Formats: sequence, C-alpha cells, structure tokens
Amino acid sequence: MFWIFPRRTWGFSRKNNTVYLTFDDGPQSEITEWVMDLLKVNNIKATFFCVGNNLKKHPEIVKRLKLEGHVIGNHSMNHEKGTQTQFLHYKKSIDETSLLLENRLFRPPYGRLSSVKSFRLAKSYQLIMWSWLSYDFDPNVPIEKILYKARKQIKPGDIIVLHDNMKTFDRLKIILPEIISIIRAKKIAFGVLNFDK
Repeated sequence: MFWIFPRRTWGFSRKNNTVYLTFDDGPQSEITEWVMDLLKVNNIKATFFCVGNNLKKHPEIVKRLKLEGHVIGNHSMNHEKGTQTQFLHYKKSIDETSLLLENRLFRPPYGRLSSVKSFRLAKSYQLIMWSWLSYDFDPNVPIEKILYKARKQIKPGDIIVLHDNMKTFDRLKIILPEIISIIRAKKIAFGVLNFDK
C-alpha cells in the first residue's frame, strides 16, 4: 500500500517507538466525551478525524478536544465516499470542513480515494491513512479477534484507527481500554499527528 499510494501517509518509522491513536467520524455527544475521559486518565493525546457537520453541532466538544491537547483532522463535511463523489463536490466538502480547523490533515471517509483524487488533494492536504485498522465498526469481527491481532500486530510507527460513533460505542468501551493496555505492555509511547510530521 505504501508504494501503490505514495501520496498518502500510512505510518511512521519504528525507530521513535511511538504509535498514533486516531478516531474517525465524531465528535458525538457521550461517545467522544467518553473517549476523552479515558484518554485523560491515561495521559494520552490522540487525533480525531471529524465530520464537518458534527463539528458544527458540538462546539463544546471541539473546545474540549483543543483544550486537552488533541488534534482535530478533516473527515469531510458529510462523510462522502471519494470513489462515488465527483471531485469538485468532494473537494468543496473538504474545503468547507477545513475552514473549521487549524491544520491540513485529511483522512478520506471509508479510506476510499482514487489515485487521481489523491494527487489533486495532496497539493493542499496531508492525506493520513493507517497501518492498523481495528474493525471496531464490524460486528462480524469478534472483539476477542481484534484484541488478539492487537497483541500480535501493533508495532511502533503504527497509525491506529478506531471510531467514535454510535455504531461502535458498545464495542469501543471494551476495545479501547484493552488496546491502551496492550500498547503500554509493549512499552510503546503514544503520539499525536501533526502537519509537520
């Protein structure tokens, strides 16, 4: 994937012994707040790729995310799928969301983006993908399997994806504390993404 889509960031060097927790689709009341509470207790900063309309609906959560040192990235205005949306409409959605943010980090919803769109968007945005997908959103993937893979697969340099939305919340309440414990047991630090990285 790194070579097929070189304009996207999929992970970082293992040398710095750091992983990057990221959350997609929020902010949402109760869910994003629960995530922030858990991260605060564990002294962890994360990157939240937020949907623009959710940012508009929850300014108090946005304020708290910033106050607690988290980074907010762009996940489009309406969670459009890049492979099914005309470029001008897709970019307008991203640009409108960008006006609400303080950086140029963008993660395509569903991870779907053509090479042509990637090339054009990379002129204005830093495209952030992932190297470890939790599958917290898929009820067909048992939690035990997710945690087994976390123990076996998570390594320094990974960008880890979880979701702070209603669909995942019940599973996230089990998965996230366990993943934090697994990463701590591996003696890997937690980092936060930024545009200069």
